[in-house]
Amino acid sequence: MNNKAALLKIEDLHVEVDGKHILKGVDLTIDNGEVHALMGRNGSGKSTLSYALMGHPNYTITKGRIIFKGEDITGLKPNERACRGLSLAFQYPVAIPGVSVSNFLRASVNAVRGKEVPIKEFRKELMESMDKLGVPKEFLSRYVNDGFSGGEKKRLEILQLSMLKPSVAVLDETDSGLDIDALKTVSSGVNNLMSGERGILLITHYQRILNYVEPTFVHVFHDGKIVASGGPELSKKLEEQGYDWVTQELVPAGAKAPEVNVKTT
Repeated sequence: MNNKAALLKIEDLHVEVDGKHILKGVDLTIDNGEVHALMGRNGSGKSTLSYALMGHPNYTITKGRIIFKGEDITGLKPNERACRGLSLAFQYPVAIPGVSVSNFLRASVNAVRGKEVPIKEFRKELMESMDKLGVPKEFLSRYVNDGFSGGEKKRLEILQLSMLKPSVAVLDETDSGLDIDALKTVSSGVNNLMSGERGILLITHYQRILNYVEPTFVHVFHDGKIVASGGPELSKKLEEQGYDWVTQELVPAGAKAPEVNVKTT
């Protein structure tokens, strides 16, 4: 029997935002080498889950636990979670005028690793990551997300994850607002992040990014909780029939979220 602790385990997580109950009992386990796609409508609570995982102070956990590498991190601050190997790529990355991408990435890497990385070593890692992700060198002298296109912002998010090397990367709708070329580029970057020592939680509305990033598991989020889970076939079924198919046919009112093996017809 394998008694090794899961990489990330979310247990009966309930979260309030401004006094409103958003997450209503989320259970999810992510292990090394797994890609978990979390799909759901707008307003279902997907982004709330991502912010709660990272410890956003406006998202109050009223019940449940977040266990990361065997440690209860439910009460830790965002920077403490980041230093332990948990990272979030934002749906809407903010601009930071006056701060260059190069300086931002170096400060982030130093903070997460807890030490000053020598310039030569940092530069070598950065150039290798940029080459792998197809990020142009002129990115480094630009201010963070200032005047960036949607695709450039998302590419910078993936570059940051590549440098931080988190154990679990949470991607909050990384595919939103991307054209097909940008989607392929970002998807390639996500695939480059994958390793046997890393897990990914990929939050999305649509199946299209899953044409390029193959999930290990697919979960459907509805009204603040996971209402169905399955393999990659589930995302294709959702694309064909929409979310009403899940909420009306798979999960009767009050029923526990099932593990489903969905096959397309």
